[in-house]
Amino acid sequence: MTTQNNTRASVAEPGLEELREQLWRAAIDCDETHAIALVRHAVGPDTSPQVRAAAERTLLELIAPVQERVGVQWAANTITVAQEHAATAINERCISAVADVAASAPVPAHAATEPLGRVTVACVDGEWHALPARLVTEVLRLRGWHVDYLGAQVPTEHLIAHLHQRKAEAVLLSSSIPSHLPTAHTAISACQAAGVPVVAGGAAFGPGGRYARRMQAAWAPDAVGAHTLLTRGLDRPTADAARLPDLDLPHLNDQEYTLVRQSKRQLVKQTLTDVEDAFPPMRAYSAYQRERTAEDIDHIVTYLATAVYVDDAELFTTFVGWTAGILQARGVPPRSLLPALDSLRHQLKDFPRAGHILTAARDALTVPGPGQPA
Repeated sequence: MTTQNNTRASVAEPGLEELREQLWRAAIDCDETHAIALVRHAVGPDTSPQVRAAAERTLLELIAPVQERVGVQWAANTITVAQEHAATAINERCISAVADVAASAPVPAHAATEPLGRVTVACVDGEWHALPARLVTEVLRLRGWHVDYLGAQVPTEHLIAHLHQRKAEAVLLSSSIPSHLPTAHTAISACQAAGVPVVAGGAAFGPGGRYARRMQAAWAPDAVGAHTLLTRGLDRPTADAARLPDLDLPHLNDQEYTLVRQSKRQLVKQTLTDVEDAFPPMRAYSAYQRERTAEDIDHIVTYLATAVYVDDAELFTTFVGWTAGILQARGVPPRSLLPALDSLRHQLKDFPRAGHILTAARDALTVPGPGQPA
């Protein structure tokens, strides 16, 4: 009998770390079937009284960390762009699978019969990283909110039109890319002018949501934080909420941001020429490599303009450091950024705030010295 009992002993369930590794492997291998089976197993049967809590844990502690790993591994050049896109698509499908299980579960007897309220979740116009917003959406639904999820890249005028059609207690505005901050600022002001408070979220809004607060929006670091803010209640904007950006950011009156943005094409063109003169290896680049270099310079100018917009050198120095790491992982020496920064400093010598930001980035950029690996 003892032997038989030992034989019948159940196999230990995999721990969270093991599940993450399995989901990571399934996502990278484009094995959607296995990935969905994993997350459904993690949630458990829809008859379980703990299914909603299990669904939230699966979203936040299993799928979210795996998606974060996708971004890290892409930056390190250990997975391809195609793998990054496929893995993201599979993780989005996994979120849907978790939501499907939770939606099929019976509503607990103690749960409220009516939603806690209606909110709208949308990504800033131009922001195509929609997965964080989708995670927030599903967590809020699990916690009892009615959510209008509008998805990626929502033009501000269409967001406002939606708010006029379907009243919301708040708009949750998501952005991962800091270069979208000026657009986000416009959207925040427009929503508030329509009488709807805004909760901003995502890496674009800076450490601790510093840029969200400068733009007069509430800030939530994650889905649980958003639920907490909404539960406490947000003040409705007053009738004078409509405002120009310089009321929040008075430094914009110097017009540096506007002039940098307007001269972007010429700045990129001249910088590309100067980099080729100062960085001889570029002269042997293929047409494809030159196009990618032009794109990198375009991103540099865009982020510089954004840093001027929020008047924060750290935004630009962080981006330049990140870009140096991206280039180095792909065999391009970080020192190739120096002539680009120098060219922009020369072209913008009459712009004190832009010049200060460029100098700070150049000083912060770590470039190997002579005899060290590039």
